[in-house]
Amino acid sequence: MRHSPLTALLYKQPEGTPAARIVQTLGEHGALSATQLARITGLAKSTISTALASLKDSNMVIEGAWAVRGKSPGAGRPAITITLNPEVGTCVGVLLGVEHIQVILADVTHAVISDASTAMNSDYTPREAVAVASKLIEQAYKSYGLSTDTMLGVGIAVAGPINPRDGKILRASGVPTWAGVNIAEEFKRVLRRPVIAENESNCSAIAELMWGVAKGCDDFVFLTMDMAVGGAVVLRGQLVSGNAGAAGEFGHICIDPNGPQCRCGKRGCLELYAGLERPLSRYSSAQGGPVTIEDVISRAVEGDDVCRAMIRDTAHVAGRGLGIVTSILDPGLVVVGGRLAMAGDLLLAPLRTSFETHSLVRQSGPNPDTDTQIRGSAFSGRGACLGAVGLVLRSCGRSG
Repeated sequence: MRHSPLTALLYKQPEGTPAARIVQTLGEHGALSATQLARITGLAKSTISTALASLKDSNMVIEGAWAVRGKSPGAGRPAITITLNPEVGTCVGVLLGVEHIQVILADVTHAVISDASTAMNSDYTPREAVAVASKLIEQAYKSYGLSTDTMLGVGIAVAGPINPRDGKILRASGVPTWAGVNIAEEFKRVLRRPVIAENESNCSAIAELMWGVAKGCDDFVFLTMDMAVGGAVVLRGQLVSGNAGAAGEFGHICIDPNGPQCRCGKRGCLELYAGLERPLSRYSSAQGGPVTIEDVISRAVEGDDVCRAMIRDTAHVAGRGLGIVTSILDPGLVVVGGRLAMAGDLLLAPLRTSFETHSLVRQSGPNPDTDTQIRGSAFSGRGACLGAVGLVLRSCGRSG
């Protein structure tokens, strides 16, 4: 594996040293002031100052007078913030969706350079996924005159849980024929770069944690509402994978043991009622042709009663499922993502009402500070792929 000089220097930071901790923190958080670095790392300001001087001398970090936490440079004296030098390296995020592949290229300052996707036939193979994604990655670097020598790693978001012990995709997946495949290894063989693979909902949660509505909130639940239902759990700023990688698979909570069979093999799973696959199929048949989630949302916004009812009905059942989840985890924040979240309050309002009915801690209780907030995702169609980029950024300097 070849690296640019600055990229190679990144991996020479001894693990656990002040310099390494600063590099890792900047990789995860982007631009920060020295005061913020001291607070996040727990290092003394004098230690920060000494380590930064060395990192600046090596051109590993750069500084600029940029806004901090939304403050405008025009409002008083701008804070001096530090970022990793964008020449240190680039990160790639890949979303292996059920019917499309998306690739985002970004640098270590968190700036998105390229975002491209291509449609795929359903049930495409892992080999096809690697070939198509590799081509999109190659095109992204070539289009912007960048060398792949700067590639720090690739994050992969896949529509299914991944066993943290062996890296293999589990059976309860949006791509069931991939069960038992170690998709990270498939990509490593071709790209010859570090590859991190995670569940699509987990990646979406990482995006919310780093850049979205969960920024600054280390404990929250992410709920994916789309054709199917998924989710993720974040505690103390870290994803909870569980014993087999299935933590957060809320779609497979049993709502009705006598209900229809789910793709996971069980009966009456939440996603059969809170996912849009079955109602959308019935609606498409009634309309005499295929109708997408985006079509349903657009028609609902325009006032179509059938489409509004479809969204409302899924929200009611999802709220019931969330009641079960929060009885166990009691999160302060639930972030709702997936394409159905683009319906905004048409989804969120009935979801909140249903959740209030089925939750233990009521929103109308005596202490509003204990309320669980339900908010829509900050992203539209790119959260999972951005989160895949985040997987790489959060690992900056930790391995070669």
